[in-house]
Amino acid sequence: MTNRMELSGTIVKPPIRSQSPSGIEHCRFWLEHRSVAVEADLPRQVYCRMPVVVSGHRSQSFTHNLVQGSSIKVSGFVTYQTDRNGVGKLVLHAQEITQI
Repeated sequence: MTNRMELSGTIVKPPIRSQSPSGIEHCRFWLEHRSVAVEADLPRQVYCRMPVVVSGHRSQSFTHNLVQGSSIKVSGFVTYQTDRNGVGKLVLHAQEITQI
């Protein structure tokens, strides 16, 4: 099975950097994507807003110059996470980030 996603867009909230109790660094931000895709031979406006997480020792090198408004391309894997209130969402776990 394959779990790979690539999404480009704009960071719409300031990145939040934190460290877990075990010392693992994390950076979280929201990525907004807007484009036009062709479906059933018709143009369609495409929009999504997705949370992105970067974890581990590479998180600082990937995210040190990311700010709200940055245009980036993110690739990684998607997982389902439930927050403290029991609300679930898909989260993109970044393995590579490129400024565009």
